[in-house]
Amino acid sequence: MAAQTPRQQDAASHRTPPVHTAPDEVALETALLALADPVRQTLVRELAGAGDWERACGSFDVPVTKATLSRHFAVLREAGLLEQRDAGAKRLNRLRKPEFDARFPGLLDLVLGHGGAAPRA
Repeated sequence: MAAQTPRQQDAASHRTPPVHTAPDEVALETALLALADPVRQTLVRELAGAGDWERACGSFDVPVTKATLSRHFAVLREAGLLEQRDAGAKRLNRLRKPEFDARFPGLLDLVLGHGGAAPRA
């Protein structure tokens, strides 16, 4: 078997880049639905605690299959909350907090501040 050129190697390992939705194009209902799911809340909280591009998709410890996790990331992208980029075999993530906060002031802070705690009486 002949060795592949660098261009052939790139083509062989190329994934379709993720599609991102700008937060200013997101409806409030879409944002609320994305943030309502407990798994997605966990992803958002963990991303908020990490630096930009530090967390790869496979680094999250959540009780779902790989396919389901991929769908959760897609929902977050569609809601304008997440930006992703490929770095070799990994897909890295960035929470789009400044952009999302400009569109929905305070909404993300409410989710991040909730932390799964029971409401006070």
